[in-house]
Amino acid sequence: MHFLYPAFLFALLTLAIPVIIHLFNFRRYQKVYFSNVQFLKDVQEQQSHRRNLKERLILASRLLALAFLVFAFARPYLPGKNAANAGKLQAVSIFVDNSYSMQTLNREGTLLDEAKRRAKEIASAYNINDSFQLLTQDFEGKHQRLLSRDEFNDAVDAVKISPQSRSLQQIISRQQGLLDMHRGGGRSVYVISDFQKNMQGTLSVKADTELKISLVQLKANILPNVAVDSVALLSAIHRPGESEKLVVRLHNYADKPAEKIPLKLSINGEQKALGSYTVKARAQQYDTLTFSGLKAGWQRAEITLQDNPVTFDNQFYFSFNVKQQMPILLVDGGIANSYLKAVFASDPFFAANRVTDGNVDYAALNTYPLIILSDINAISTGLSQQLKAYVSKGGTLAVFPSADADLNSYRSLLQPMNAAYPEKLSTGDTKVSTLNLQNQIFKNIFEGFPQNPDLPVVKKYYQLSSSTGNRAENLMTLPGGKAFWTGYASGRGKVYVSAAPLADDFSNLPRHALFVPVMFRIALLSGHDQPLFYTLGRDKGIETLPVKTNEKQLLKLVKGTQSIIPDTRQQEGSTLIYVADQLHETGTYDLKKADSTVAVLAFNDNRSESDLSYLNNTELAKLVPGASEIMEGGKGSLKGNVTDANFGLQLWKLCIILALIFLGAEILLIRFY
Repeated sequence: MHFLYPAFLFALLTLAIPVIIHLFNFRRYQKVYFSNVQFLKDVQEQQSHRRNLKERLILASRLLALAFLVFAFARPYLPGKNAANAGKLQAVSIFVDNSYSMQTLNREGTLLDEAKRRAKEIASAYNINDSFQLLTQDFEGKHQRLLSRDEFNDAVDAVKISPQSRSLQQIISRQQGLLDMHRGGGRSVYVISDFQKNMQGTLSVKADTELKISLVQLKANILPNVAVDSVALLSAIHRPGESEKLVVRLHNYADKPAEKIPLKLSINGEQKALGSYTVKARAQQYDTLTFSGLKAGWQRAEITLQDNPVTFDNQFYFSFNVKQQMPILLVDGGIANSYLKAVFASDPFFAANRVTDGNVDYAALNTYPLIILSDINAISTGLSQQLKAYVSKGGTLAVFPSADADLNSYRSLLQPMNAAYPEKLSTGDTKVSTLNLQNQIFKNIFEGFPQNPDLPVVKKYYQLSSSTGNRAENLMTLPGGKAFWTGYASGRGKVYVSAAPLADDFSNLPRHALFVPVMFRIALLSGHDQPLFYTLGRDKGIETLPVKTNEKQLLKLVKGTQSIIPDTRQQEGSTLIYVADQLHETGTYDLKKADSTVAVLAFNDNRSESDLSYLNNTELAKLVPGASEIMEGGKGSLKGNVTDANFGLQLWKLCIILALIFLGAEILLIRFY
């Protein structure tokens, strides 16, 4: 047996007080004379014997009552698992999971409400002078300090559902980071959660061996759930009034098939498509929705599922821009290419802007989805560097060499982008032998492909290098498998390289019937538009087109009455926006500068919360090998479990009961003996 406050045992010296009183009875006896004391003497002897026994019993009762009272203040206990720091000030970090899955109902309400109650129970098991830290999925700065018990309870009451989702390693590392500043006493960590499987990482959780880790798992009902976790538009460039195809990925997170799940697509508040889908258990399914009739401007789209009872992931938001015109930049060596000018002048949707290679506005390159180089004898180093950055960020570059090309300058441009470059001039009449009809460029161009097609005739061309280290997507091939017009993926963008200039003395390609549709397809498949959607808590930095700001004209994210000023940073060719943890609501936000809308951004929840499957005790023990205890929240009060684990079996209540019993015995002896 140990004592939490052994200094109180000095109070046992007070046991001498009743002993002294009983040993030294200072009452004076009055003499009474009787004529015959024979009978009185017999009675006196008999009462003296009984009185001595009574007084000794009373003395023993008083001594025992006083002793057990002293023991109660000294707090005796039988040591428990974590009793090494008993008697010291404790620093306790309690994590309350407030992710979306904690909205799930059980017999006691939502899991978040139960987690709050359990957090308060744990705090009540500690002493009034101990310190507490509250941590939630938000990792807020205001929670990075120690609180008193009353302050902790108030902070727990203020916890609300959050879109954030952290791994168990991140949570325990964050808790340990604060408690490392409290090395003088005991340090304990509690994690209260439903412990979804998305909280586990690839490795076991690592933590300080001196840290006492306890896991409190709240049991939720297992519920079926289907969610849309991703969308993609097949067209990179969107034209007013044209038909669009949207690919939707449905994910069934349950162990049973989901049948006839209704789905609705709305754009700008107008219903555009309906569907009903059946998804196999634990499977993903792709479906395509077709819609049309869009007007120019930003489109605010929403997909809605009817999937009860789990509803927090029933909406999926995305946004895109339908452009009235598509800007294209034509860069030449000083003489405009008449063929390119004629191609894009044939369709008013394309707005071609022509500049010479010495007058390119580098800051505006990212505003063009497609840049075409033609008839440039020598490409400058500065232009090469800017074009490399442009392609890496998602732009599309088409290169038609000059008849008098400086091959070294073209090599300096194309080789770093893992694209083929012209090596030497080859003469001799030949003809394009094959078209790669599997390439995306040629999709929807031919209604039917003839057996003996009329393909471009080539008089001379530049042989393209073959050892690029990047897989080529040939559009047109010469006999012997030599590339004539080919494409490469580079960074987030694309590079298309032609082996021949757009000149009649090299080939009839610029006059051929294939030239116009191929150029249109390259243009329509190009583009480095912003993503259709972002994920709350995951996408910290958002890249947009360059926007100039100052102290009076700042960028703002606006949704209804909510307005947020994000941190913005300018970089070459784009603007970066950092929202950090400022956004807590899903939906579409207008990115505004003054009264003008720069872009529309859509934010969704982290779909990892949609998988309502949980870790069991065995998996938790493997994941957190240093956990001292794994408790289930639904089994009684946690206060007794925490007290027994940290302070052992407490005996002070028993001491008080025994003290009261002996006080009662003293009263009974005095009254009835």
